[in-house]
Amino acid sequence: MKNTSWAATTAVLSLLCAFVPLCRAADKDPLIPVGALTAFPTVVQTGTKPTLTWGITYPSTVQDVVQIVTPGTLVAKQTLDMEVRIIGASVKATTTNSKGQVTSQTWVPTECQYSYNNGGYTRIFYNTQDKVQPNKVMLSTTIYAGQPVNFGGRYYWNGSWSSLYNSTNSSKNVVALINGSTPPTSTPLYQQPTIESFLRPYLDNEGKVKIGPMDVIYLMELTHSNNQDAGFDLQDLVILVTFKSKNNNGHGNNVDGVDSSNPGNSKTGLDTDPTVDDEK
Repeated sequence: MKNTSWAATTAVLSLLCAFVPLCRAADKDPLIPVGALTAFPTVVQTGTKPTLTWGITYPSTVQDVVQIVTPGTLVAKQTLDMEVRIIGASVKATTTNSKGQVTSQTWVPTECQYSYNNGGYTRIFYNTQDKVQPNKVMLSTTIYAGQPVNFGGRYYWNGSWSSLYNSTNSSKNVVALINGSTPPTSTPLYQQPTIESFLRPYLDNEGKVKIGPMDVIYLMELTHSNNQDAGFDLQDLVILVTFKSKNNNGHGNNVDGVDSSNPGNSKTGLDTDPTVDDEK
């Protein structure tokens, strides 16, 4: 009776391909769980069967690492990297004739502000819709557990600023949503003929938010205060916030995973202060 290793290998590959999630690359679809499958022994005799062992790791979602405090304050539960992109800034001024028909439209400069750990607000974007680059990271920073993050928006027109709406107290005008959420408008966004093109990729056919599992999207209404008004559509400023878990990439001795730079240069001892880079 001869020995062969292909039987175990075939069994492993067959089971992997039958279980599609394990065949998908995690970096291409983070919503898909990933796992490992092994066979023992790897060399088996004809007529015998190997023992299969497998394990599945389900990906984190943003709610695992961030608490969203109504209406939209983000409080990290652990140290995280955060990136912010501006998806849309569609405030516009319109001119109408005596019949109420729109004769011209002009994009209005719109501002996005950011506040960290209850500090003052800092501008991270100021421009018009035609200058928005949705793939450009406007803010990249590290945030720490328990320190709140907030965002605000306003526009500039006719020599003056509009009211500043922010995520601490503007419960109707600023909303923070995650994947699968339904935007809280009187008329669902996907039913509105005026839905902006930049927002369509972030909504599914039922009008629910369609973003990554570690993303939070902010929808802001800056031109209306009455959420029953036909123009209240939460599209004046749209922000996408993406979180990534902080780790030390296998370098150093920092058990809390804070320090990720300068591989091979960490100091001795434990990392007792999460605000200090011990690998410098």
